[in-house]
Amino acid sequence: MKYIILILFLAAFGSIVTGFIIDHEWSQKLIGFGVVGLFVVVFPLFSYYRWKDKDIKDYMLTKENLDKMREREKKS
Repeated sequence: MKYIILILFLAAFGSIVTGFIIDHEWSQKLIGFGVVGLFVVVFPLFSYYRWKDKDIKDYMLTKENLDKMREREKKS
């Protein structure tokens, strides 16, 4: 999965750079497809890959987590 995300990122970034470098009638479409590829394909895949085995409750400010933070603060 990591390599697929890297390849898609490089393809989207390459499309954006190529669109800026060449002066052709469809260079703006290359830039647009690169941006859409980054935000519609690469970013959601990256987010899923990084968060798939994590518990969201560990990152929320609940009463239990606030109490844990206060306990750690008292110890240090």
